Amino acid sequence: MPASDRVAVVTGASSGIGEATARGLAKASFKVVLGARREDRIAAIAGELGGRGLHLDVRDLASIQAFVGAIAAEYAQVEILVNNAGLAAGLQPLAEGSDDDWVQMMETNVLGVLRVTKAMLPLLRRAPRSHIVNLGSVAGFEVYPGGVGYTASKHAVRAITKTLRLELLGEPIRVTEIEPGMVETEFSLVRFKGDQQRADTVYQGMMPLTGADVADCIVWAVTRPPHVNIDEMVVRPIAQATVRDVARQA
Repeated sequence: MPASDRVAVVTGASSGIGEATARGLAKASFKVVLGARREDRIAAIAGELGGRGLHLDVRDLASIQAFVGAIAAEYAQVEILVNNAGLAAGLQPLAEGSDDDWVQMMETNVLGVLRVTKAMLPLLRRAPRSHIVNLGSVAGFEVYPGGVGYTASKHAVRAITKTLRLELLGEPIRVTEIEPGMVETEFSLVRFKGDQQRADTVYQGMMPLTGADVADCIVWAVTRPPHVNIDEMVVRPIAQATVRDVARQA
């Protein structure tokens, strides 16, 4: 397709992995559409990249519909969808867990992926070839104490991705899940509700991945030859072997 027709949509694109992915895709000659709640932030990034920034709250069905409607009004088709919007909230055992935290994670990490993908499928199907990338986590196949709500949501993302791969078999739509380990973004700050000191201890004594590291994996996956599908990719910092086994310097 001409570069002008190669549209990539990234959710949760106002910071971290989402922002880095939008930048990487723009560098790879895609027209990028950034979706996030922080409109001023995505407008600034989109302006740098020659793309479009649109308000998107993946917990709100009406917001998703308006977001996709605005994309459809400007572009005839979409080649790439990166379902990046997601979060962790809290780190309590199940017995002490917050219902509000659980609801927030399920609505964002699970229903958000389902609803955005469903709404975007008609535009993806109009492209000669297209690609859906879901941001999972090593928490999608591992578990840890205090992570019950988050791990449940990311196990669900893995199930969604695998199901889509079967349902879209035979169509020119690739489906990939990227499963990062420890990445230093706003993730821990959000999880601990703005407690910067607690968030910093997560990465103390080790070098985590950056958003750009994960974005490199996404851009590589979507730029493979059309007949190649990267089903899933696990990427961790060298200092991390599992969610609980991390080598830290004193």
